[in-house]
Amino acid sequence: MTDIHSPFTLGTITLQNRFVMAPMTRARANEDGTPGALAAEYYRQRASVGLTVTEGTQPSDDGQGYPLTPGIYTDAHVAGWREVNEAIHAHGGHVFYQLMHAGRMSHPDNTPHHRQAVAPSAIPPGEQIYTLGGMKDIPVPRALTTDEVAATVEDYAYAARRAIESGADGVEIHGIAYLVHQFLATSSNQRTDRYGGSIVNRARFAIEVAQAVVAEIGADRTGIRLSPGFTGFGLDVGPEGPDLFRYLVGELDKLSLAYVHIVHYGEDDILHDFRRIWHRAIILNRPGRAREDIGKDVASGLADLESYGTHVLANPDFLDRLAANAPLNTADHRVFFGHQPEGPAAGYTDFPALESEQAGVRA
Repeated sequence: MTDIHSPFTLGTITLQNRFVMAPMTRARANEDGTPGALAAEYYRQRASVGLTVTEGTQPSDDGQGYPLTPGIYTDAHVAGWREVNEAIHAHGGHVFYQLMHAGRMSHPDNTPHHRQAVAPSAIPPGEQIYTLGGMKDIPVPRALTTDEVAATVEDYAYAARRAIESGADGVEIHGIAYLVHQFLATSSNQRTDRYGGSIVNRARFAIEVAQAVVAEIGADRTGIRLSPGFTGFGLDVGPEGPDLFRYLVGELDKLSLAYVHIVHYGEDDILHDFRRIWHRAIILNRPGRAREDIGKDVASGLADLESYGTHVLANPDFLDRLAANAPLNTADHRVFFGHQPEGPAAGYTDFPALESEQAGVRA
């Protein structure tokens, strides 16, 4: 039985344990997309996990969906992220950037060029999105031409190269909710070219992005995040969904990616199928996982690593608290996104550490 606290070799790097910090949008970057002044400290505080997957990071102007999210495609972005990487590495951690192209989940007010969002098809999600001017209806996106799809694939590859240039250990392709998932879903993809219709065609974009990133930085530095059970943002993969994801995971396995990161909402049958189909690392995230279940998926062999989001957000010393069987800080959703009235550190780098709490008790 494998212990979640044991080391793990992921590609060419050795992780100090099998805990993963899940990617979490914080919307605290500078307006030009460079990480904010406290980003290095935020990630440093949480670097005791084996692998940090950063917040979603846009690969281009078109890829930005929300205000104050970071990018990784300019020299300024590279310089800003280098400080984050150095902080994580100095404390024994490793880091993959999550490359997130928001696709139709965007608004012109949130992007540097203020243009209409792009998507597989000109179908809006029927939802609102946060902007610095308040909540607004998401406009109808513009359907990418076939040539523009190929150019978008190259945007991912370019961003991956800039990530490695900044000192990242690798990148994770975000395949949930946003552009990659929008190509998979019949509700958002009604194309009639080679990227629409059949399972093979709808999976093509995800596979081509992975191929391009692998060609740029190597398979050992490339992961992907998927969720067969995700149905938010107006996305519906249709009755073929399980077969689509089995096909996609099988095709991606041929590329020998470092890992697949699964966010799991449904039955475990498909996870067992992935365990059989996929021959490298599996990271498993179960939203709302109970504390007593931490480590069970690694122990059973269903996953090689387990990822945690809000627990790590609110507890920079998450592993120390588990080891001491200490209470966990509560994550406050009101401070998840954007700068807070109480100051830039509020809800970001000001969560109390266990040793400071214990010192207070002793005093």
